[in-house]
Amino acid sequence: MNHNLKLELHEKVITKLFDINSELIIFDIGACEGLSSVRYLSIFENAKGFAFEPLPNNYKQVLENKVKNKLDNLHAFELGLSSKKGEATFYVSSGKPPNKDKPTDNSTDFGNKSSSLYKPGKTKEVHPWLEFKESITIETETLENFCKSHKINSIDFIHMDVQGAELLVLEGASTFINNIKSLWLEVEKIELYEEQALKSDIEKFLTKHNFICILNKVNHIAGDQFWVQKSYFDSLNENVQKDLKNIKSKTELKSKASSFVGNLKMSLKKVIKS
Repeated sequence: MNHNLKLELHEKVITKLFDINSELIIFDIGACEGLSSVRYLSIFENAKGFAFEPLPNNYKQVLENKVKNKLDNLHAFELGLSSKKGEATFYVSSGKPPNKDKPTDNSTDFGNKSSSLYKPGKTKEVHPWLEFKESITIETETLENFCKSHKINSIDFIHMDVQGAELLVLEGASTFINNIKSLWLEVEKIELYEEQALKSDIEKFLTKHNFICILNKVNHIAGDQFWVQKSYFDSLNENVQKDLKNIKSKTELKSKASSFVGNLKMSLKKVIKS
């Protein structure tokens, strides 16, 4: 493990779930530039990573980051995971926020992170600087087919950031969904993309397939959730379960505190204006 790496909250959760020396199978779906894969493989150096990115320019950067970080254990695919195998229209994002020169996540771009299998909906209301000037045709595959063809029997952890297409990817897992131990994915409360599945749809699907949510970082628009297969969670020892529940409790408490402070500020502004 790279001990100079400052762990994000969900990364701390992963180190509770799995031994850092384990030979994990990690999927980075919607990998963009591959920076998340770089981080996970810096934490779990014996893991095998699979990065999926259908946008050609992004995929090229995944390969560059693979070489730059000497990650022989990262396998990259210029492919979009979805509910069926074939081809699909992919809506390409671009643009840059005003007065911004460099992204804060060490990536090289701003607008390359919001491309989707769905047409943009309220995305431009939330981020007016975003542009969708073109669409391309990409190759799609299902999670179940990919794992069968690559002789992957189970996935330990999935990082998914597919801009509204989360349910398509999950549906494409079919019965293989039972062989996924944990996942961290972005969900939306509003239609940032037309006809996308929303937070409640994702929660209904994952709960139906025996996942439990142990971390919820969703605001009034969108955010991330960490889900663990209940059978795997139950197999963990009591101390680990306790640690994970404590993380969840602290996160919820922090969220409530932030909400309280936000509401207080709004109330004060109203008093000042009156």
